[in-house]
Amino acid sequence: MTATRGHLITVEPAAEHVRVIRDGVLLAESRRPLVLRETGCPVRYYLPPEDVRTELLTASGTRTHCPFKGDASYWSLPDAADLVWAYPEPKKEVAAIKDHFCFYDTETVAD
Repeated sequence: MTATRGHLITVEPAAEHVRVIRDGVLLAESRRPLVLRETGCPVRYYLPPEDVRTELLTASGTRTHCPFKGDASYWSLPDAADLVWAYPEPKKEVAAIKDHFCFYDTETVAD
């Protein structure tokens, strides 16, 4: 957990089974995601690279900076730019998310 100027971020192992499907194609599925909760932001699941079909993704030139997490790199599908991101060198307070992938549309699955 890290708190800065009223901004709180927690990262912990999630109990949820999550997956990402786009246009009927399974892009990722994990039973061991990390859940990141951040003040003012939706809950996000960060998936280990082994649980993501990275062969379907193309690296994007997009980069963004978060003062709390660090610099993010993005990947795209042919019809969906910057669909997924990761932090190759996150700030130490959120080091657990290093190289984990986060998608905008992650769904939880009832087992």
